[in-house]
Amino acid sequence: MADQLKEMPTDWRRALAVVAHPDDLEYGASAAVATWLDDGRECVYVLASAGEAGIDTLTPAEAGPLRETEQRASAAAVGVETVEFLGHRDGVIEYGPRLRRDFAAAIRRHRPELVLTLNHHDTWGGVYWNTPDHRAVGRAVLDAVGDAGNRWIFPELTDDGLPPWDGVRYVAVAGSPYPSHAVDASTGLDRAVASLLCHRTYIEALTKDDPETYCRNFLEGNMKAVAERFGGRPGVAFELFSR
Repeated sequence: MADQLKEMPTDWRRALAVVAHPDDLEYGASAAVATWLDDGRECVYVLASAGEAGIDTLTPAEAGPLRETEQRASAAAVGVETVEFLGHRDGVIEYGPRLRRDFAAAIRRHRPELVLTLNHHDTWGGVYWNTPDHRAVGRAVLDAVGDAGNRWIFPELTDDGLPPWDGVRYVAVAGSPYPSHAVDASTGLDRAVASLLCHRTYIEALTKDDPETYCRNFLEGNMKAVAERFGGRPGVAFELFSR
């Protein structure tokens, strides 16, 4: 039997989710976000790009504003009020000091105790290769957590009114092929479906299936798979790093 997933820690109040594209959080993690908000916690979304290169039938100039609008509606569907876009170019997001600085600034600005991101590993498990944007963003997030607490890295942030923040206790990686913890997110499922469905333009370009059926089947399938390692409880799994 596969190792059982542990309960996610609950000794935190503020979360910051940092991902590459619109819809990255909706393919699973948003059910956990909805559950956390039910418990009185807070969460802010920060997206490196607007996902403007993600729809073949729309130019980036058309797709970018549309996907930003869909992402804001998607966040609202689970109760997240603040969504920020950093303006990195979709598809060619580069790991490096600029990305780390932008993420460190967001961490200092919002002062989370838990940071959430998407799979930074080379694959989704087995032969399913991960995208360059996901790898770059996920790794930069992990590094930016340390950067945010070091006054000598990006000292100009302090001059901009963002002093160091070393209060991040956990980094939770959604979609990782190496999950260690999970959240019972059954009460967030319907809101997660509604949240993913807000990305209708993207989904209709991705599949010929009925969008609502596609969203529900995808999320229910993932949560049932987690249940096999989480005492039968439908959940969202994370690879958890503690500090």
